[in-house]
Amino acid sequence: MKCDIILAGVGGQGILTIAYVLDNAAVNKGYSFKQAEVHGMSQRGGAVYSHLRIADHEVISDLIPLGRADLVVSVEPLEVQRYVRYLRGSGVIVSNIHPFKNIPDYPPDEAVLAALQSLPDCVLVDAKEVAEKARVPRAQNMAVLGAATPFLPFTVDDYRPAIVELFKAKGDALVESNMSVLAWGRKVGSLYKGLLDAHVPPPLVFKLMAKIDVSAIDPACTALLGEQLAADPCRTEAFIGGLSQRIPCNADLLARFRTA
Repeated sequence: MKCDIILAGVGGQGILTIAYVLDNAAVNKGYSFKQAEVHGMSQRGGAVYSHLRIADHEVISDLIPLGRADLVVSVEPLEVQRYVRYLRGSGVIVSNIHPFKNIPDYPPDEAVLAALQSLPDCVLVDAKEVAEKARVPRAQNMAVLGAATPFLPFTVDDYRPAIVELFKAKGDALVESNMSVLAWGRKVGSLYKGLLDAHVPPPLVFKLMAKIDVSAIDPACTALLGEQLAADPCRTEAFIGGLSQRIPCNADLLARFRTA
């Protein structure tokens, strides 16, 4: 097993917290890891990134070569563009959809998201929604990490020791809230992965995710849903457009699509 990860974002978004959680999860499972990071401009809202290499064998270098990363995990959508060239052909991007506008000429939000949707394997997460549902609005980084977990050699429970260490001084409630954010983020990532694996076009996946209640995703329906949505993209587009409110992603959603 080997997993090369680039973590990206800007100062204040908790990129190094994600690295800490992953590092500790790796150690607790007996994996080797190397990490390199840049965070000198973080206090001014500058770019922050970390190269993280995890394997079940010795890791020699802490830097990921171009074209070799398995995963880019970003808490800021525009920052993804810095690291696309690091991805291998089968690599995956997991990104928050909410921008951190730290430059005066930040591109339009629609253009940033459209560029990400044009990539073949890009999971776009409404990390703000996930974090706010758990009543921890500052935990968008944990929402993104949760969404990346289906592509990592870890479970959400593997993160608990590090989460306890980070937040225990502020009380058990904050620990459990962050664990909830991770769990909900993982549900979003698993559904997104299942739909992309079923070859549902990425723009349709993104539109559907915007109509789904993230706290009520049934993983058991992912394969069937993906199969049906991929079979008729035009019908899928019309169906998604006709959804007037957030709905659970479960058997009821499948039934609605079949009868639409």
